[in-house]
Amino acid sequence: MAQSMLIYPLFISDIEDDETLIPSLPGQCRRGINKLVPFLEPLVRKGLKSVMLFGVPLQPGTKDALGTSADDPKGPVMQSIRLLRQRFPQLFISVDVCLCEYTSHGHCGILRDDGSLNNQLSVDRISDVAVAYAQAGAHCVAPSDMNDGRIRAIKLKLIEEGIAHKTLLMSYAAKFSGCLYGPFRDAAMSSPSFGDRKCYQLPPGGRGLARRAIVRDIGEGADIIMVKPASQYLDIISDAKELGRDLPVAAYHVSGEYAMVHAAAKAGVFDLKTMAFEVTEGILRAGANIVVSYFTPEFLDWLEN
Repeated sequence: MAQSMLIYPLFISDIEDDETLIPSLPGQCRRGINKLVPFLEPLVRKGLKSVMLFGVPLQPGTKDALGTSADDPKGPVMQSIRLLRQRFPQLFISVDVCLCEYTSHGHCGILRDDGSLNNQLSVDRISDVAVAYAQAGAHCVAPSDMNDGRIRAIKLKLIEEGIAHKTLLMSYAAKFSGCLYGPFRDAAMSSPSFGDRKCYQLPPGGRGLARRAIVRDIGEGADIIMVKPASQYLDIISDAKELGRDLPVAAYHVSGEYAMVHAAAKAGVFDLKTMAFEVTEGILRAGANIVVSYFTPEFLDWLEN
């Protein structure tokens, strides 16, 4: 296990001086753009190589039915990409691409009148947002919405804009529904206002569906395949490695998994550091080359000692 395998997720709010602890996600904060550089400077010095940005619009009136603020040039994500490129030229910047943080209804796309997802409009909007992030300087765009066909749409638009050769496309190809995302939704303020996401995320038992989604996204032009959550889906990580043997495989050790490790360590069940290593090494053993992990700051210290 090496520092370079880790991506650290960051929640960036549109309140410039915000630095708010997320109670359900121990040790993690939402930060405004003014707090970003002071927070990251020591981590970059310790060897932080990559971050993943999630925008959290908190200002009144920033959310609407179309997720208009997702690619607002003055919004937290676009500003952060430009700032980090300037201040940390060696840092690899990946950006989550979804509409759920920016829509008034909290779903990952544009809805029809009956409340179901309009796939065509959603894919068109999401691919525009991905291109805007890439043009702002993101090294990697990572669509997490699970709308069918969005990888192909993003790849074609990146080619059309002449930036496909310098923008990695990381697909959340096998993203399962379940109860492990609660703390993230607290952090990103992205809980659906009605219903759930089971109609467009995979059912926990759906191994065949996951394999088909992985094959589909490879065929549509994904450069990296991601499995999410990680530790309950080690078989899917292994499948992704087998099906995409020429591609890097990423796994997202999600908020609920991280919170469980913290809660059990706090209850004296095991040592936090030992378990963080055991879980992460299990994910790597299953076939992942990249782990998106909230433990990244600790690992920067632990891997040095």
